[in-house]
Amino acid sequence: MCAYRVLVVDDSAFMRKIITDLIVRDESFNIVGTAANGREAVEKVKELQPDLVTMDVEMPEMNGLEALPLIMAAHPLPVIMLSGINEQGMKETIMALEAGAFDFIRKPSIAHAQDIEQVSKALLEQMHTAMQAVRSRLERKEANERKAALEQAKKTPMEKPPGQAVTEKRAGSQASADKPPVVPLASPPAASAQPKKDAGKSVPTAVKQETKKQLSGTAATADRIDKPAVQPRKPVQAPHVQKKEDLSMGTGITSGQLKSSDPTAGKSMQGKDKAGLVKPESRKTVTSSASSTPAATTPPVTAPTAPAAPKGLSLKKGVHTSSFRKLVAVGCSTGGPRALKTLLERIPGDFPAPIVIVQHMPPNFTRSLAQRLNTLSPLRVVEAEQGMTLETGTAYIAPGGYQLRIVPGAGGKYTVSLKMEEARNGHRPSVDTMFESLLSLTSLERHLVLLTGMGSDGAKMMKKLYDAGVQSTFAENEETCVVYGMPRSAVELKCVRHLLPMQEIAPKLVQVVK
Repeated sequence: MCAYRVLVVDDSAFMRKIITDLIVRDESFNIVGTAANGREAVEKVKELQPDLVTMDVEMPEMNGLEALPLIMAAHPLPVIMLSGINEQGMKETIMALEAGAFDFIRKPSIAHAQDIEQVSKALLEQMHTAMQAVRSRLERKEANERKAALEQAKKTPMEKPPGQAVTEKRAGSQASADKPPVVPLASPPAASAQPKKDAGKSVPTAVKQETKKQLSGTAATADRIDKPAVQPRKPVQAPHVQKKEDLSMGTGITSGQLKSSDPTAGKSMQGKDKAGLVKPESRKTVTSSASSTPAATTPPVTAPTAPAAPKGLSLKKGVHTSSFRKLVAVGCSTGGPRALKTLLERIPGDFPAPIVIVQHMPPNFTRSLAQRLNTLSPLRVVEAEQGMTLETGTAYIAPGGYQLRIVPGAGGKYTVSLKMEEARNGHRPSVDTMFESLLSLTSLERHLVLLTGMGSDGAKMMKKLYDAGVQSTFAENEETCVVYGMPRSAVELKCVRHLLPMQEIAPKLVQVVK
């Protein structure tokens, strides 16, 4: 197999060397070039046509955020951003993910060999995931094209090639009265191939003739003579066989719902993915064992704590109350920032439930994500803090480096609990941990959502909640996922009630919750 071609973009020659050395450890990848800024990157992508790009966020002349849309417009491909941990770098990284970057990693600390090793492992895993996503997308496209061709073949009647039309023949000067005239199988395309008139020969009395068309596309047969009558003689004309118009060539999933009682629930139209996993079939349970990205070592962080009067929680219009009976829980990973933007932009500020979100992301980046989404959504969006009371019309992002749980509080309220526990499914925060905390909250109407992401985090606990009676479960479908891992795992466990493209999840969620 040929190695994937990679372009490395960084303004530091030393960092370009480090990243190049990390990548070439894996023989699946080959460095085809480097660039020192975004402008060079745009030109070299056009010139070299790489399969994948690693690109620094902060660079002189043209930074990564400015170069990304130009690259995606000219030559769409996976771009992995390398981000510093300063505030500006984190903000631009979040915006790059919204603009179409596949994912990001922190820049390795040159002073710590262990950190370089961890960044190397994370980078290579992301690169493999990116190329697998590209392969899956191509295979899905080819499968759709094959399906469309088969549908077209079924809808179109068989026709004889030009010049092969069947013509009417007679053995004598007069056809036998007890036999029907022979009718061509289909209307020939050329005028020269039309049945000829037998000039000067007597023709049987014109009759009323009916032609039955066989929709299987194999032949058209003529009935026997019905009622002979004395009428002027007329030449026998071949009936025109019209093609049946193909009106059902759609190949994507258009149904907005998968019900547990539906025998086709969870069934994918795409066959197998590149990893060999069979798409879910009726009444078949498959447990995903996809690996997850290990949490990278990060600088020590302090657990966020809720101040007496949280700042910024009353800046947006809407109904914000701690009295509610409905709660929405969302999990996502690779491709999540863009998916969350699409989701939260479409939910009104008076939404009658809090939304708790786990996005796999390192510490500090989750704060930048919350701040960015807060500027785009009608909802208030904040990074969750220890002891914070949940309110309606507000979305809470789990902070990187902590496991988040929802726990009952005083006066029938619900609060956030943050603990620096071990990673679960390779992640901290983990979707499974957050979902698990909802199992005991039976007085709440719980709504679960799994969006794009590699691995299977969240699927097992969604299944447990589903079996416990939580029927309002949503998952993003394969067509819009950046990586169809977490949603697919839930579909395979047959615990997804609504399987939808990303842009349809928010309207359906609002409808169900309200």
